[in-house]
Amino acid sequence: MSETPLVPSATAGLDAWLSYLEALHPTEIELGLDRVQAVAQRMQIKPGQAKVITVAGTNGKGSTVRYLETILRAAGYSTGVYISPHLVHYEERVRVNTQQLAAEQHVEAFHAVEQARGDTSLTYFEFGTLAAFWLLQQHELDVWILEVGLGGRLDAVNCIAADVGIITSVGIDHVAFLGPHREGIAREKAGIFRPGRAAVIGEPDFPAEVLAELHQRSIEPVRVGFDFNYRRNPDQTTWDYVGRSSVLRELPLPQLPLPNAATALKALEMLALPVSQQAITEGLRRARESGRLELRDGAPKVLLDVAHNPHAAAFLTQHIQATLSGMQVFAVVGMLQDKDIEGTLAALAPVVTQWFFAELAVPRGAKAERLAEAADTGKARPHQTFGSVVAAFDTACAAALQQNRETLVLVCGSFYTVSQIPQSE
Repeated sequence: MSETPLVPSATAGLDAWLSYLEALHPTEIELGLDRVQAVAQRMQIKPGQAKVITVAGTNGKGSTVRYLETILRAAGYSTGVYISPHLVHYEERVRVNTQQLAAEQHVEAFHAVEQARGDTSLTYFEFGTLAAFWLLQQHELDVWILEVGLGGRLDAVNCIAADVGIITSVGIDHVAFLGPHREGIAREKAGIFRPGRAAVIGEPDFPAEVLAELHQRSIEPVRVGFDFNYRRNPDQTTWDYVGRSSVLRELPLPQLPLPNAATALKALEMLALPVSQQAITEGLRRARESGRLELRDGAPKVLLDVAHNPHAAAFLTQHIQATLSGMQVFAVVGMLQDKDIEGTLAALAPVVTQWFFAELAVPRGAKAERLAEAADTGKARPHQTFGSVVAAFDTACAAALQQNRETLVLVCGSFYTVSQIPQSE
């Protein structure tokens, strides 16, 4: 039986507190709201006058959150954002008016949760979620934008009822917790919706049986392809948003995925806060997210994306084919062993010229040889294996510079993979 970890002091560093959170609970994930709701009540956590937007989905959550944040800020509203996981630094998880908070503020929040929880056991994610809510509560914000960690119905974020709930997409992932079928996964994600509150679905193929269940609960979501739509214009630099009550023409084509921009615009329409087209245009232009279709120009060009399942990998492949066609692609890939490795690599394969497989130095990291075997690398796609992402990336960049053709170095497969690449200056 493991010993109870010592509680850090209120003046301890952030690393000490994060180590404490990791040791506090026997499992990394324990779905359920009872424990986190009990502690939230003791902490008197509530958004007050702030509107709440909660974003769930297999993929596209981070970019949707960023669109909402940048557009609302351009419109003059104050915003608080909670996301997970972080890419490099824990402080990335909470933003107030687009700015990260200091490590000392996170420590103060952790101390507040520790004081309130008593003997209630909390996972790392639950503890961090309550701390994030406590931090947002310290500011008089107009809008809270919250990203679901896993699923929706039983995720800690769902202890706060959203004024607008969003599902960006439904794909197969986290099967150990959400099940292997899209219907069950969609049902879990739809748990963020509440009767009498707005619900937005950006997934074009949402399961009909789950829609019927929502109808029985008096929830009528607005859906892409039915209640709103979008279209890229022939000039390939602008797009139109088409809602039931509004049409916005010649919006700037954003860097992040376009489907999520349309979903964000519909959510803002449902939020009923005035937002001008000028603010929308400015917000779309500003929207950037580290590790999401992050293109770094230079020699060689580098594209970073945290795609880690077949659904996201297929979108990434389509993006490369549409915007970077004609380039060789040297793919640096590291993945977790509990992901659909075969499906993800198969979705990437149409654009990959050469694989550079890397082992991830985390407990769930897949061996590079396992990735090479899964990719069926015989035929025309040579591959190399490496003991680290950095070694794979450096080798891929060096090889790309020796090519006669323009070559893109793609880094993907996991948040852990992308986080190993040095941040741009």
